[in-house]
Amino acid sequence: METVVIIVSILLISIVLLQSAKAESASQIIQGGNADLFSNRKERGAELFISRLTFVLGFTFFTICLIMSF
Repeated sequence: METVVIIVSILLISIVLLQSAKAESASQIIQGGNADLFSNRKERGAELFISRLTFVLGFTFFTICLIMSF
């Protein structure tokens, strides 16, 4: 079971790193400089797939960790 957690966590880390940034730089996140940071942006194509895959891997990781804790 620990092997599955390690594989899912490595996949989750790599998928999160592949996601496109919503702000141009990290300083804008801290300072709040980007006005359209939280605007409604439609995800299409590969961006939508990566977003959904991130959700599935995160949910899988959370569920496996809960199962392992019992």
